[in-house]
Amino acid sequence: MSVITKIEAQKKNQDRVNIYVDEKFFMAIYKELVFTFNLKKGDNIEEDNLRQILKDEMFLKGKNKALNILSKASQSEKKIREKLLDDLEGDVVDDIIDFLKKYNFINDNELASKIVNTNINLNKYGKNKIKQNLYNKGIEKSAIDEAISEIDVDAEFENALYLAEKRYERVKNEVPKKAYAKVANHLAYKGFNYDIIKSVLNKIFKSDYNDDY
Repeated sequence: MSVITKIEAQKKNQDRVNIYVDEKFFMAIYKELVFTFNLKKGDNIEEDNLRQILKDEMFLKGKNKALNILSKASQSEKKIREKLLDDLEGDVVDDIIDFLKKYNFINDNELASKIVNTNINLNKYGKNKIKQNLYNKGIEKSAIDEAISEIDVDAEFENALYLAEKRYERVKNEVPKKAYAKVANHLAYKGFNYDIIKSVLNKIFKSDYNDDY
């Protein structure tokens, strides 16, 4: 039998406590579990049994936290893992992530595809900006690469042309060279690559400026 020798609140997170057994750190848990299991200094415990009971409780609480987060917005595996690690030990988080993936609550490939569709059809972004958005969401590289590879080149060009024509209407009365630069910069900001920008600019400015640009 081992003995709980200290239970102390964590300095950075008052909702969690550190438990010490036989003067050595045993594990960190939610403070409410101390009351749930009536843990107190001086208690005799079976370490393995207590560890498993507390781990199961932490899993349930962490799983509920994850499902609550996911009910509000889809998350990548990386982002949900980061949020869970604020409160839970790594091995518990691993178990929760396995559960979420098993039942398809998180799926980086599906999330990447969803973001790409929104960015293409609604935002009309180019590949560069879409790729950055996927990266910012914490989506794994293989899922990003797969989603980006499925973007239709013609659809991307049509989006660039649409945005360029809208911007051109705002700057067409300016000095041609300045107007050209503003449209080009706008497309670059929207994430289109050099080749698409060049093709779109040639299409717009050729007819108006007789091949001067």
